[in-house]
Amino acid sequence: METQKQLTIGLFGFGVVGEGLYKVLQQTPSLKATIKKVCIKNPTKKRNAPADLFTSDKNDLLNDAEINVIVEVIDDSIAAFEIVQTALLNGKAVVSASKKMIADNLPAILALQEQTGLSFLYESAACASIPVIRNLEEYYDNDLLHSIKAIVNGSTNFILTKMFEDKLSFSEALLLAQQLGFAESNPKLDVEGFDAVNKWAILINHAYGIVSHPDNILFTGIQNVQGTDAAVAKEKGYDIKLIAQAKKLKNGKVAAFVLPQFIPVNEPLSFVKNEYNGVVIESGFADKQFFYGKGAGSFPTASAVLSDIAALRYNYKYEYKKLYHHQPHILTNDFYLKVYLSFDDWKYIPREHFEWIEEWHAQAERKYLIGVIHCNQLVESDWWKSNNTSLVLTPEAIIDNLDIVHLKKRSLELAGLN
Repeated sequence: METQKQLTIGLFGFGVVGEGLYKVLQQTPSLKATIKKVCIKNPTKKRNAPADLFTSDKNDLLNDAEINVIVEVIDDSIAAFEIVQTALLNGKAVVSASKKMIADNLPAILALQEQTGLSFLYESAACASIPVIRNLEEYYDNDLLHSIKAIVNGSTNFILTKMFEDKLSFSEALLLAQQLGFAESNPKLDVEGFDAVNKWAILINHAYGIVSHPDNILFTGIQNVQGTDAAVAKEKGYDIKLIAQAKKLKNGKVAAFVLPQFIPVNEPLSFVKNEYNGVVIESGFADKQFFYGKGAGSFPTASAVLSDIAALRYNYKYEYKKLYHHQPHILTNDFYLKVYLSFDDWKYIPREHFEWIEEWHAQAERKYLIGVIHCNQLVESDWWKSNNTSLVLTPEAIIDNLDIVHLKKRSLELAGLN
């Protein structure tokens, strides 16, 4: 049997996650992992740990030969990448929770792992306490993975839950999320979908072998979702959630994006409330599997960091099987989406961009329509994010190019226009 190696950790960051990890490690002596030094930005701040544990010089950690693992949980993505790069080149394994840093630098990070042969693990960077990366990596083969849909941002989910269940306005719900520590210090990162799309860039790599910068993935957040949208959703038996999804199309390419969506109230993701995250994976023979767990907070995130540290005792590393051992999939925007769109004034809505419109409600003070539009129309302009316009996907939103002709014919017949 392979022996466990003793892990001596250099920790960068002692905020919510860093301090959580420090406490958790004290309660798990069997792990054979100890923190030798913690590097922090502000040495004068009072902390719940012995003063001699801390330093503000990163080289005290990166150049210490005794430290064989660097754990990086800081929120500056540029500094985080420098730490990761130096640590790997200095022969140290790395565990990180910085989703933006990983998403922004994925090609370089893959190259560093190839070059050094060292482990770089980051389960905590997506969905905190849910072991989704390792499951995608180990359990699901490329050819069998049909789709993956997930709620990956706890703050936006908390806000939507409060808007739906407690009838709070968007701004009231955001304030509450900040007071409870669920929203980032800059709420724009959560609310406008940046955090979710960073996580999604990481997860579609482990799901489909796709290496894509977040800038190339269609996304928005919940900043434009209105109380009236929640009312329409309720009327139709739906919740609204910010959903990250990827689906294999009939031509083998992959559609992937992060957008608000109507979720029928009997579906698993509808049960994911407040700061929880949920992932539904649909595969060839297993049908649907649902993962559920806390997606934010000190101990849930620290628990994922802890599982990565535990895996390092046996030199575990991601093999990136979908990328290196299979034909990686290709990301495409060549498909159609069925969307609900609410707005104040028709003049801001380019109706000619729609393939067809199935419903329109012009009487209400807040007008809305349901129609089908090509994904590229959303990628190439952002009229749907401005002028108080709110876009929400319908439950089965993705329409394959191969199905569009007969669906269009059918919808025109139903509307009596044919």
